[in-house]
Amino acid sequence: MKKDILERYDRLDDGRVVIDVYASKVEELYEDFDKQAPFHRKDLDEELAAYLIDCVREIGRVSFIIRITLDGIPSADMQERIKTSLRKFFMYQRELESASMKRLLRKSLIFCFSGIVLLFLSLWLSGFMTSAPERSFYHQVMVEGVTIAAWVSIWESLSILLVNWWPSRQRIRFNSRIAEAEVRFQAHLAARR
Repeated sequence: MKKDILERYDRLDDGRVVIDVYASKVEELYEDFDKQAPFHRKDLDEELAAYLIDCVREIGRVSFIIRITLDGIPSADMQERIKTSLRKFFMYQRELESASMKRLLRKSLIFCFSGIVLLFLSLWLSGFMTSAPERSFYHQVMVEGVTIAAWVSIWESLSILLVNWWPSRQRIRFNSRIAEAEVRFQAHLAARR
């Protein structure tokens, strides 16, 4: 299956996969809402960013380059600006995802700590209730309620780690790989040959 997916992509002589991006002009690579901003400060087009992430997810750990095909090859200065903006955009996305992952881990630790505290409270209340001469129904309900709250809190902590951590980690890796990728340019005429 993986081999079939990789056959969809061009390859360089050194075996690296080529992720092709086609646009008529440089402006099509960027969002329209910040027209006045210089290219190195603009956000990439949302669909382009999603396309690059999907391609990197699809090819897995295989080395790759990004080849941008335009109507005409931009000047060396413009090429450098585009490369810089691509790198900065995906480094920024990586930092956002890292901050999100840190919040997830902090939230998980809080749930785990509160669950452990509630579990000890439940055990203490249970021991306290057994030494009391009469155990009322309300005391038993309270002990069971605290025990359930403890396990729910611990489970939430584990689910955050098991369910949300790994996809967040993958997004960080994808953004890093794209930020570090080599970017090449070619003109539409060169692409037809």
